[in-house]
Amino acid sequence: MRLRIAKPSTTGARVYRVESGEVEERPDELATEEPLEIRLIQGDRRRTVAVTMRTPGADLELALGFLFAEGVIHGPEEVLRVAPCAEPGEACANIVEVELAEDVPAPELAGLERHFFATSACGVCGKAGLEALELRVTAAVPPGPEVSPELIAALPARLREAQGLFTATGGLHAAALFEPDGNLLAVREDVGRHNALDKLIGWAFGEGLLPLHRHLVLVSGRSSYEILQKCLVAGVPVICAVSAPSSLAVELADRFGLTLIGFLRGDRFNIYSGAGRVAGVAARPALPIL
Repeated sequence: MRLRIAKPSTTGARVYRVESGEVEERPDELATEEPLEIRLIQGDRRRTVAVTMRTPGADLELALGFLFAEGVIHGPEEVLRVAPCAEPGEACANIVEVELAEDVPAPELAGLERHFFATSACGVCGKAGLEALELRVTAAVPPGPEVSPELIAALPARLREAQGLFTATGGLHAAALFEPDGNLLAVREDVGRHNALDKLIGWAFGEGLLPLHRHLVLVSGRSSYEILQKCLVAGVPVICAVSAPSSLAVELADRFGLTLIGFLRGDRFNIYSGAGRVAGVAARPALPIL
C-alpha cells in the first residue's frame, strides 16, 4: 500500500455568496483541519503522547515545539530523529515520530494525558498549573529588551503581511517571532493558536535560538494561560496579542516577570504586566493584580 500524501494547508470548496440580496456561486478556500499524532520513540519503546487537530504544514516543528513546551525534551542534542511515520498505511501522513537518544532519561509522560486527544484550541488552566511551572522554571526571565510603543504598534501589520494562509482562507491563527528592532524572524499559522505557537517554538528549537530572551512574540488571538506557559518555557520576555488575555494569563505573567500586552490594535494597546520593558511606561508604578 502506498503512503498517503498529507493534505495541503488549504482545501477548496464551493459556496453561495449572498450580497445585497444577490446570490452567486463561487469557489472558496478553507483552512484544512486534520489530526496529528505525535509519537515518542526511545530504544524499543514507542508511545503516542498526543493527538491534536491542526492545519497540515510544519508538522515536525509542531511536534518539537509541543514536546519542548511540555518539558519532554530540553535541547536538540536529545533528539536523534524527527520525521513523518514511514509505515505503510492511510494514516501515516498524519503521524510524526520523535526519536530520543537512549542515554536521555526517560521522560515523565503522565502530565501529557490531558493532551492525548486535544482540539486545535485546547488549553489547560488552573492554579495547579502555575505551581507545576514554578518547579520547572527555576530561573527568572532576564530583563530582556526595552521596546518603544511605536514598535509594538507596528507588529500586527508586519504579521498580516506575512500571513499567506490567512489571506487565502481568513480562518487561521498565527504566531510570530520578532527581534527587538521589529525584524520579523518567523511566522507560523494553524487553526489552533496553541499549535501555531508550538510550530514557532519548534522552529526556534531547530535553529538553536532557545531560550528566546531577546525576542518578542505576537499571537493573532487572545493570550491564554497555555500561550503564556509556552512562551515562559521558551524564555520569551515580551508577549503581545491582538485580543484579550485571560485572568490566569495575567497572573502567570505577573508571577514570572513577563511583559504581557493585549488588545494591540492600531496605535493602542493595554499593558497587563511587565510595563518596565515598554519605553515611556517603565517609570510608572506597577499595577496591582486584583
